Amino acid sequence: MEKQELRKLIAIWFEEDIRDGDHTSLSCIPPTQMGCQQLIIKDTGILAGVEVAKEIINYFDPECRFEQFLHDGDHVKPGDIAFKVYGKELSLLQIERTMLNIMQRMSGVATTAHKYQSLIEDTGCHVLDTRKTTPGLRYLEKEAVALGGGMNHRIGLFDMILLKDNHVDFAGGITNALTRARDYLRNKATEGQTERFLNMKIEIEVRNFEEINEALATNIPDRIMLDNFTPERTKEAVDVIRAWEKKAGRHMEIESSGGITIDTIRDYALQGVDFVSVGALTHSYKSLDMSFKAVK
Repeated sequence: MEKQELRKLIAIWFEEDIRDGDHTSLSCIPPTQMGCQQLIIKDTGILAGVEVAKEIINYFDPECRFEQFLHDGDHVKPGDIAFKVYGKELSLLQIERTMLNIMQRMSGVATTAHKYQSLIEDTGCHVLDTRKTTPGLRYLEKEAVALGGGMNHRIGLFDMILLKDNHVDFAGGITNALTRARDYLRNKATEGQTERFLNMKIEIEVRNFEEINEALATNIPDRIMLDNFTPERTKEAVDVIRAWEKKAGRHMEIESSGGITIDTIRDYALQGVDFVSVGALTHSYKSLDMSFKAVK
C-alpha cells in the first residue's frame, strides 16, 4: 500500500479514537514522562502488520524509537516479543489500541491464509482471497493474505474483468458477456493505457457444463471459475477443460469457488484446479492475540 494512502487511513483511525484528547491518559500521566512498551505475542500464528505499526507510530510521534525483533511473515508463538517502542508515555498509550487493532487483524488474516495454503502446498494449487474484505482495509488484508502464503485475486473492480452469474444473466448469456468484455478491452486499449487493457485478464464464472463448453467455444477467457461444483464435478470439468487445451493449444486457468472450507479445500485442490478462492480468509478469520505492555 502506498505510504501516502496509508497515512490518510491512519489519520482517520486516530480521529475515530482520540478526537479532542485521550483524557484518561492526560489526567494521570505527565506530558514529558518517558517510557517503553513491548509487543508481546500471546498466540501461535503468522505475524503481520509490523511495517504498518511503524507508520502508525511515526505518524503519531516521530520522536518514538522503534526496536524490532520480528518481521512480517514470521512464525510466532506465545511469549515472543515482536518489538519495543521507546518514547513519551502519553504517545505510547494513545498509539496502543489503534496499532493493536490493525496488527491483530492482519496477523489473523495471515494465519488463516497460511492454514489454508499449507493444506494444499503439495498440489501446486494456490488459495486466493476475494473482495469480501473490511471496507477501508482491503489493501492491508490482502497484504496479510500474501504474507501468510496465499495469493491475491483482483484488488478491486478496476484491475481484472470477472464476469459473474449476474453479469452473464444481464448480458444475455456467456457468449454475449465474453464477447462484450473482449471488445470493451480492445476499445479501451485504443483510447490510451494500451498495455494495461490488452493485458487485463478476463475470467468467467460458470454454473454447469453447458456454460463451460460455451465459454471454451469463444476462446476468450483467461480463467474459468467453477462455481459451487462438488469435487467430483470439478474433476469432470477439469478433464473437459484440459482436453480443450490440447486442441486449442493454450492453457486455461481453472478456479474453484463457492462455500469451500478448511475441511474441503484439499478435496478441490486434488482435482487439478489452479486456484481455490476462499472468502473466509478475510471475512471469517480470528484475530491473533497480542498485547502492548509497559516495560518497567
